[in-house]
Amino acid sequence: MADLAQLASPGSDEEGLLRRFDLARLPRHVAVIMDGNGRWARKRRLPRIAGHRAGIASVRELVETCARLDISTLTVYAFSKENWKRPKAEVDFLMDLLRDYMTKELDELCANNIRVQVVGRLYELPTTVQEVLQRAVATTAPNTGLVFNLALSYGGRAEIVDACRELIREGVTPEDIDEESFSRRLYTVGQPDPDLVIRTGGEMRVSNFLLWQIAYAELVMTETLWPDFRKLDFFQALLEFQQRERRFGGLSPREASEGSPALVQG
Repeated sequence: MADLAQLASPGSDEEGLLRRFDLARLPRHVAVIMDGNGRWARKRRLPRIAGHRAGIASVRELVETCARLDISTLTVYAFSKENWKRPKAEVDFLMDLLRDYMTKELDELCANNIRVQVVGRLYELPTTVQEVLQRAVATTAPNTGLVFNLALSYGGRAEIVDACRELIREGVTPEDIDEESFSRRLYTVGQPDPDLVIRTGGEMRVSNFLLWQIAYAELVMTETLWPDFRKLDFFQALLEFQQRERRFGGLSPREASEGSPALVQG
């Protein structure tokens, strides 16, 4: 069970929200579309790269908070396949930032029992970045706490294409393909599907992110720009998640207990 004293100072807004949680009903898997770095920088008349650099603090706080809440899995949309279309100088900066982040944070991730995974086409990244990520994955593999997925050179459609290619390579017949067999070929194999998707920056779209896995996820959109996203914003998203009635295509528990009007009348 999470230690509230480690998560919020007594009397703080964060503690007030925490005490409204049902800690037994937190999402197992949280996925985050980190949007708004460029707008954050523009508002301050800074170059875009300043927004990317500032966003690292938000990543660090989110990872630490998820680990302390005993959330099973966190996936952050760090670099999409579409991001390769950005100016070369910005892409190069993002690759350097990623390499430096993982190098500097690896000891801390291990100390907190966090396991790093990469989802996406790792082979499309620069060799030096691949090496750092592979080292992080191997070093943290024995850890048993939070699974921290970095979605890199990632696209939901590309993931589905890659899964189809894998089924064909393995010679799986059409009759043997079902949702379970298909899911085993996804980058997130063995992980629970996201229960909650958070998008910062006020946009209202999923941007080709985990298209298969988020079929029944709850979506929470916040106006907060990613570099400003902190623990309080995360707790607000978690509380909103807990206030939803999840149906998975059927009736909510409340509706089931009351009886469906269509069934009653029919």
